[in-house]
Amino acid sequence: MGAASSEPEPPPGPLKGGGLAAQASWARGWKSVLAGIGVTLSGLERNVAARRCLQQQRGPGQKLPRLGEKVVTGWPVPQFVSLFLPEFPFRPPLGQQQLKILGFVAKGSFGTVLKVLDCGREKVFAVKVVPKVEVLRRDTLKQCKEEVSIQRQVSHPFVHCLGDSWQGQRHLFIMCTYCSTGDLYTLWASAGRFAEATIRLFAAELVLVLGYLHDLGIVHRDVKMENILLDEHGHLKLTDFGLSRHLRRGERAYTICGTLQYMAPEVLSGGPYSHSADWWSLGILLFTLATGKFPVPPERDHLAMLASMNRCSYESPSSLSRGLSLLLSELLCRNPLRRLHDLHHFKSHLFFRGATWDAQLLQKHPVDSVLAARQAEQAALEPSVAFADFDCDLLASL
Repeated sequence: MGAASSEPEPPPGPLKGGGLAAQASWARGWKSVLAGIGVTLSGLERNVAARRCLQQQRGPGQKLPRLGEKVVTGWPVPQFVSLFLPEFPFRPPLGQQQLKILGFVAKGSFGTVLKVLDCGREKVFAVKVVPKVEVLRRDTLKQCKEEVSIQRQVSHPFVHCLGDSWQGQRHLFIMCTYCSTGDLYTLWASAGRFAEATIRLFAAELVLVLGYLHDLGIVHRDVKMENILLDEHGHLKLTDFGLSRHLRRGERAYTICGTLQYMAPEVLSGGPYSHSADWWSLGILLFTLATGKFPVPPERDHLAMLASMNRCSYESPSSLSRGLSLLLSELLCRNPLRRLHDLHHFKSHLFFRGATWDAQLLQKHPVDSVLAARQAEQAALEPSVAFADFDCDLLASL
């Protein structure tokens, strides 16, 4: 009696060029052949994975080594690296040795911000350092990658634009320009309230940048004083796109996110909401700058905040001008469809009478009231610390 044949299929022919897809198919073919004799292709599969990662790092016209050759990367390609590609390319330590840590800027819920000197360009930057473990533990991988993707897309005079991003074995790094004057919240906390001329300037800059973002299909979702930096001339730079997302015109979002006292009623109630939620946040911000206090103090959660908001009338103090009171009432309109949002309406608004809407002209003149309120004494800088190992515990080095 003859036994049934269990011979493996003949192996695939020799590989003669082709892209990564063809090479991966060739590897799979050999895997099915060798599986019958107890041989695995784990080394070959790692080689293919490394080549895929190299292809993302190189341009489309650059040649890669043949599949059988050793791929020299200097590092493995584990999932802990590939998860964050391509928004966070992997950088070897030698590429970052020209960076020196000058000091500590801030500690946020998602990471630490350091003041860093680029010795090659002789320019100071702010670098946000985010532990990968925290990103995965909070399940914010998509949000973290979208933040960088949005910042790469945005280029505006009043946006804190992205300089670079990369990853190490344990950390993500997001580098932006450094704003020496601090943030708007710190300035407001010391000043208490601002003159209407300064509020008009700040409002015009924020209207321009929010209109720009919305035209790109981006909703910020966390417009607040802490997320507005001030450059050396006192002009605004909107930052922190960690809660931002792409939202085309007509689309709706449902995620309850942001900062409670700035969140629009439709966000607090779980949606649906759209870009108009950013204009409510702008109204809260301007109200606070003008009066020195929030219209509704923050509550313990979104339900309590919504209840307090429904009890509030949002009436402007009689000390404010008619134009500013009208602007606040049109921004803090509970019906998002009737809320002020169109740039044409802002330009013709009573409060903005005589204001310029050219970003370049706005930037030419320093904001004297901001520069006057700036503290005369700057915090002493720590001695610079080199990025000897760009993936070490950077806080320990400080």
